[in-house]
Amino acid sequence: MPPHNNRPAPLRWLRAIALELYGLFVDDGLFAAAIVAWLALTLIAAHTHLSPRWRALALPAGLAAILIESLLRFTNARRK
Repeated sequence: MPPHNNRPAPLRWLRAIALELYGLFVDDGLFAAAIVAWLALTLIAAHTHLSPRWRALALPAGLAAILIESLLRFTNARRK
């Protein structure tokens, strides 16, 4: 891959802006992917014959589990 300094200045600015926006919303790629996957699964579950109560509990419970896993992974990484 060629060095980024050979690109024209506007392209470097656009790349820097795009990387900052990406970093603003996606700091942990695995965390973001898990959330998207869980949202997809709950959307699929909404079209099944599951009880509305279970469907209502699935979204926040899954997101909480994903958040806890991410926090544990982050704290374990900092300890090493």
